[in-house]
Amino acid sequence: MPLVTIDVIKDVFTPAQKADIITKVTDTMVGIEGEALRSVTWVRINEIEQGDWGIGGNLLSAADVQAMAKAEPALA
Repeated sequence: MPLVTIDVIKDVFTPAQKADIITKVTDTMVGIEGEALRSVTWVRINEIEQGDWGIGGNLLSAADVQAMAKAEPALA
């Protein structure tokens, strides 16, 4: 039985977005493992408090992550 754990910063995703993540991750696992595993595929979302997560030595808030999501991707 697959268990997928996703860590996110609290308040970045809405309940609807989290439901969408769970549905899409489940669909992806079923695509890999087969339909028989749908009913036993677990997806768990852990919300980490703002300020308890950092990148490059900098603490991140939900607003920081949302700003990054809106930023234009860097050109290669």
